[in-house]
Amino acid sequence: MSDALRPMGRTKLYEQVLDRLRAYVGEGGLRAGDRLPPERELAQRLGVSRASVKQAIVVLEVQGLVEVRHGGGTYLVKNSLDAEPVERLVERKRRLPDVLEAREALETKLAELAAERRTDEDLRAMRDALDTMAREIEAGERGVEGDRLFHAAVTAAAHSALLAEFMRSIAEQITESRNESLRQVRRPARSLAQHHEILDAIEAGRGRAAAAAMRRHVRTVAKVRLLDWNPEGEASAPDQAEA
Repeated sequence: MSDALRPMGRTKLYEQVLDRLRAYVGEGGLRAGDRLPPERELAQRLGVSRASVKQAIVVLEVQGLVEVRHGGGTYLVKNSLDAEPVERLVERKRRLPDVLEAREALETKLAELAAERRTDEDLRAMRDALDTMAREIEAGERGVEGDRLFHAAVTAAAHSALLAEFMRSIAEQITESRNESLRQVRRPARSLAQHHEILDAIEAGRGRAAAAAMRRHVRTVAKVRLLDWNPEGEASAPDQAEA
């Protein structure tokens, strides 16, 4: 039977809240560092439940557009709330665990081999990558390019053509997981520190230590708000503003 005439869904209420918040920030000229009104106030003004507001805030937090400070409110991280479509978030959430599993399997072995096979040129490439990442972070960026260069240098230092080919085959998905991790609040500086630990082990020729450091790093990469987000978290009952 054709799938074309399946029942049509409706835009979830929290997605409508997202649209209103985006307009509010734009019309109000809010900038990075400014605080959004409290959830209770937003719910009252929009005529929805706090659950819908909370779900919208979570979506913005997942995308690195706001920072939620426990007991301290919600603050803009950027000058706008140009969030990507929820459907794309859902799809990325679905495939991310497989990507992270593959990264842990491949990159821990690559780090171990790099410790055994690296050349002076390989070590220079890794140090240069971390210098690039540090400059990016100091400039207020996330360090994405330096991160990419470092992991590429570790892969090259392993001198394994087949493992390098496996890495190239999932390069797009790795980029996605990198961006997801580095948009987490305070994650870039932590990733840079972990990269230095990996480099230290590789430089010392300690294969098991390099693999362990890489494993810790990839598991940190896996700790992203997106994987905690439940896109169906909004109650299915009609949404009503709280009294």
